[in-house]
Amino acid sequence: MKCFKNKLAAWFFAASALCGTAAMTTACKSADVNGKSAGKVTNVELLRTSQSWDGVELPDYLKGRPELVAVHYEFPPGKKLGWHHHPVMNYGVLVKGELTIIGQDGKTKVVHAGEAVVEMVNTIHHGENRGKETAVLYMFYLSQAGMPLAVQHPEIPLE
Repeated sequence: MKCFKNKLAAWFFAASALCGTAAMTTACKSADVNGKSAGKVTNVELLRTSQSWDGVELPDYLKGRPELVAVHYEFPPGKKLGWHHHPVMNYGVLVKGELTIIGQDGKTKVVHAGEAVVEMVNTIHHGENRGKETAVLYMFYLSQAGMPLAVQHPEIPLE
């Protein structure tokens, strides 16, 4: 998304996807040739769903006090994240580059800059950057204190 001037703007944009447009908005102002801001506050709902990217229904919320976790990921070109699964719901916004998510069953999802994605829950998968630039991803986890955000599966080799 070229309108992001800094990480803070990207953070608020991604947070609006987490909290909903009614709860939070973000400004994405156009700059004129003199560098002055023009335009007005706008918001765009990127995603509203109860399913992960592979079409599987999300589980019910955990019971107890929530712990919300936000993580900034950077995937250099050609890098792969190992096989893992998430015991908690999570989703995010890719703000730069392209990211490919591959399920252990072979299902694949390519996420492009500006797109939101809801990750699989309790399903083994991995992510990789097949593009030519670093992929930057902001993910938001709906967790509880002491729970892992991801469980690694080193016993499954990457290709």
